[in-house]
Amino acid sequence: MSSFGVPFPATFIGGAAAPSAQEFDCFVVVDFEATCDKGVRIYPQEIIEFPAVLVDGTTGSFASVFRRYVRPQHHPLLTKFCRDLTGIRQVDVDGGVDLAEVLRLHDAWLERTATLAKKGGRFAVVTWGDWDCRTMLESECRFKGVIKPSYFDCWINLRVPFQATFGGSGRTTLQEAVQAAGLEWEGRLHCGLDDALNTAKLLVELMRRGVHLAITGSLALPPPQQQLQQVLPPQPPVHQCAVSVVESCCYCGVTARRGVVVMPGPMQGRWFYGCGNLTPALQPMCPYFMWADR
Repeated sequence: MSSFGVPFPATFIGGAAAPSAQEFDCFVVVDFEATCDKGVRIYPQEIIEFPAVLVDGTTGSFASVFRRYVRPQHHPLLTKFCRDLTGIRQVDVDGGVDLAEVLRLHDAWLERTATLAKKGGRFAVVTWGDWDCRTMLESECRFKGVIKPSYFDCWINLRVPFQATFGGSGRTTLQEAVQAAGLEWEGRLHCGLDDALNTAKLLVELMRRGVHLAITGSLALPPPQQQLQQVLPPQPPVHQCAVSVVESCCYCGVTARRGVVVMPGPMQGRWFYGCGNLTPALQPMCPYFMWADR
C-alpha cells in the first residue's frame, strides 16, 4: 500500500518559487511494477501494478492519482521475491484486471481528470528511465495483441533533465535523485504508486528550478546512442523473424535497438541491431544480434 497521504497538495511544492512555463498543460507520471524473481529471468514479464499521478503543468499540484493491480496471465502466482520487493500481495493481483482493461480504465481516468487535455491542451507521460514505456508496456502489448493509447509511444525520461540539472551518471537511482534534489523520500521503494509519487515530486522540483521539460523518448525514434554503445557477440538465431521485418524486431518481438561499435578495433564505427527488450539495468532480454548495412 502507498504510504503517501491524500488529498494531494493544492499549491506548488516548494512554496515561494513559481514553476517555469512548460509546453505541456499536465504530466502523467507512471511507474510500473512487473513479475520478477531473484536471479532468474522471467519470460514473459507482465505488469502487475499500473499507477499514474497527474501533475498540473502550471501550478505543480498533484491533481489526481490512478492505481490498478493487473492480473498476470503467464505467471499468475507471484514469487516470494516479487511479493517482498514490491509489497504486492497475491490477493491484489488475483483481484486485478487484465492489461487491456487497465489501459481502458486509465484512459477513462484521464478523460475524467485531465480536463486540459480534453479541451485541446497537451500532456506528456513521465517516467524514470525508458524501461516503462519503451520496453515493458510495449513488449507486453505486442505479445498479447493489446492496442495501447498512442500517448504511451512518447515520454519524458526524467533522468535526462535531472542529469542536466544536477549531474550524476545514468545509473543514478530514483531514490538517489530525490535525495540529491534535497527532497525526502516518502513511502516504500518499489511500490509502484510510491515510486510514481516520488517521481512526481522530483518533476515538480525541476519545474520549480526553471527546467523546461520536453519529450526525450519515442518509439518512432531510435533510442539515445549512449544506451547503445555496447558490443553484443554474434549468437545463433533461436527464432526467425519474417524477412520483411528482420531488421526491426528481436526474438522478443520488440523493435530492435540500433547501435554502433565504439570500442577501438577493426569493427569500430560499424552499426548493428540488438535486443530491444531491455531490463531496468539496460541488459538485453534475448541474444538477438545482426550487423546493419551501414
